Amino acid sequence: MPELPDIVTYIEALEQRVKGETLERIRLASPFLLRTASPPLSSINGQQVISLRRLGKRICFGFADDLWLVLHLMIAGRLHWYDDSTKVSKGRNLAIFDFSKGSLTLTEAGTQKRASLHLVAGEENLQRLNPGGLEVFDTDLDHFTKALQRTNHTLKRALTDPRILSGIGNAYSDEILFAAQLSPFAQTQKLSAGDFERLFAAVRKDLTEWVERFRVELNGKFPEKVTAFRPDMAVHGKYKEPCIRCGTPIQRIRYANNETNYCPQCQTGGKLLADRALSRLLKDDWPRTLEELESLTANSKL
Repeated sequence: MPELPDIVTYIEALEQRVKGETLERIRLASPFLLRTASPPLSSINGQQVISLRRLGKRICFGFADDLWLVLHLMIAGRLHWYDDSTKVSKGRNLAIFDFSKGSLTLTEAGTQKRASLHLVAGEENLQRLNPGGLEVFDTDLDHFTKALQRTNHTLKRALTDPRILSGIGNAYSDEILFAAQLSPFAQTQKLSAGDFERLFAAVRKDLTEWVERFRVELNGKFPEKVTAFRPDMAVHGKYKEPCIRCGTPIQRIRYANNETNYCPQCQTGGKLLADRALSRLLKDDWPRTLEELESLTANSKL
């Protein structure tokens, strides 16, 4: 799933291409993509894009009259840009957004179509789509610590819970915990002040570095290869490869559709965690499906 660095990169690329431009029409190939009926989608045809913003893992396009088009890519949704609208590939797009200077398309791999599109009016309705997690670059260590300690979850769950922190998912939580040298399964209410300080620093540093990497890598191009598995990641997707810090083989735990990657030497004191143990540990601590996780709202129980 595209996470904060990926969404920031998408938004920066879109700002260069569609901000101030006219949205001429939206062509939907799947009626299940659109999750709202009022205001009608046609109400923004012919309107200029005034602003773009991130709402958790969602991309928001702002129009006149405080209308917001909100796109959630979920796991497999990806965006593609065509300077020439006549060259838009056919047959695999869930939606095509035709602008005055090009077309944006949405594709989604696999058979389970989870991506969603909302059109809402007003900030209040927009915020109803916001799970309410802290923006890590708009908070301080004290508020960060209190947010994670409000309930006693595993660190992996706390980092990826959108009601606690905004924009972090499976891949970057692995990278953050490795950088902080903390176990994915440490309990939030048992961490020391020093642990929280390292974690807070790691969250901000890791996310910032990945955004900067993407900017350098793209050099103005549109991001066409957004993936959760990148060769320069430290632990995510690195099962059995040597740890870049100590050389110990990276280990992997699978649960439902997720996996957690970690270094047993750097993060768990040499302890190897078993799948069965993780399943027992997370049975009541994690939502059962991605849909459950991403549908959490600020008002849902932690």
